[in-house]
Amino acid sequence: MSSLEKEFLEKIEKHKGVIFKISKMYMDNFDDQKDLFQEITFQVWKAYPTFEGKSQFSTWLYRVALNTAIIFLKSEKKRSFIQNYEVDKFKIVADDYNDDQEKKLAKMYKAIQQLNEIDKALIFYYLQDYSGKEIAENMGITEVNARVKLNRAKEKLKQLI
Repeated sequence: MSSLEKEFLEKIEKHKGVIFKISKMYMDNFDDQKDLFQEITFQVWKAYPTFEGKSQFSTWLYRVALNTAIIFLKSEKKRSFIQNYEVDKFKIVADDYNDDQEKKLAKMYKAIQQLNEIDKALIFYYLQDYSGKEIAENMGITEVNARVKLNRAKEKLKQLI
């Protein structure tokens, strides 16, 4: 295994929770979540040689993962068959929650899945504790616009829940 592959696997292992969250936000059944997780991992691997380190790896990963999720969701062909990559090493494991917490979390993800792609991305950044400025930078919009859109997305989410 090359040093690039080893470095990549370590970073993905450290940040696989982010990929799992995005997969859960954009796909409603477990098999589709696994497929999206695998597709995101594959796309991140393909793009990894272009990562210049000008931003944190996690910030770069969010952008690639969200873009992949949006494209995957819009794609008529939802399944991509990836062979000869070690992405199966990353197990998707639900966190340990009691039944009540699990039900609330499932309800929240179900509501998030009903949002449009942009609102999902905004909610994801919000749940990751990004500031309005950071959300704006990552989404390529103004800070004021990011805050307005985020408030609207949170309002939609409250109504759905």
